[in-house]
Amino acid sequence: MSRMRSLVLTGALLSATTATAAACGSGGAATGDGKPAVMAAFYPLQWISQQVGGPDVSVAGLTKPGTEPHDLELTARQVADIQDSSLVVYIKGVQPAVDEAVEGHASAKAFDAASAVTTLPATAGEEGHADVSYDPHIWLDPSRLATVAGKLGERLAEADPAHAAAYRQRAATTAAELNKLDEAYRTGLTGCGKKAIVTSHSAFGYLAARYGLEQIAVSGLDPDAEPSPTRLAQVADVAKRENVTTIFTEELVSPKVAEILAKEVGAKTAVLNPIESEPDGGDYLSAAKQNLEALRKALECPTTEG
Repeated sequence: MSRMRSLVLTGALLSATTATAAACGSGGAATGDGKPAVMAAFYPLQWISQQVGGPDVSVAGLTKPGTEPHDLELTARQVADIQDSSLVVYIKGVQPAVDEAVEGHASAKAFDAASAVTTLPATAGEEGHADVSYDPHIWLDPSRLATVAGKLGERLAEADPAHAAAYRQRAATTAAELNKLDEAYRTGLTGCGKKAIVTSHSAFGYLAARYGLEQIAVSGLDPDAEPSPTRLAQVADVAKRENVTTIFTEELVSPKVAEILAKEVGAKTAVLNPIESEPDGGDYLSAAKQNLEALRKALECPTTEG
């Protein structure tokens, strides 16, 4: 009997927690501001949701700054926020916890940004966390992110018809900014002395494909995966053959392996940001521009005027 009572009490506590989260969760539909609540899985999706949604929505990110998105574990409150939101913006295959929460509670109001663009296949043996066969890092191609902006504008217009025109206008403005960034990459990475980039993990496939570069990744799509000695030897051989002078590291991933590799091939290290977390003192656009400058220096690109 006492066991039964314990189960009942536990169920009541869980129900109360869920109800409280739905009413008070960050970005939840019941926050009292009357705005549609948008839950964004991690930073680039949060950024684009804020750009397109503007003052007409309340955007909350599920992943804290400085946290590796792939490792996210949702709290009960965040799951309730997802269930209570007007729209969930995510990319299937990046964060298994978000995928599970969407499938369980919010599939009808979820926007998978990867569904808006043509994706690239994952390299054999480099499949992501979830049951997907594509590379999910679409946000590192500004032209694809511009397409996402347009589709997001339509989803917000559908969810909140009263502000449909404003969503579509901001989506167009955001897409124009991203297309301008795309052109800066195209111009800045033309005529460079090198084409190969050695990266900590396989996050830059879209960037490489878009601008005619060759990505040589130490590890696969999962940044936490430990590369095998065989893989390190393969990367070192290619780096030497391609006369690579820079091994790229990431802010959220330990640089130790990259530093060892750089020492092996006689190269230096530099940061190439996968822009998975909000940058210090900037935003997606400024981080992408810093990446462009890092690439231009590593690839020995010609000096541009102005």
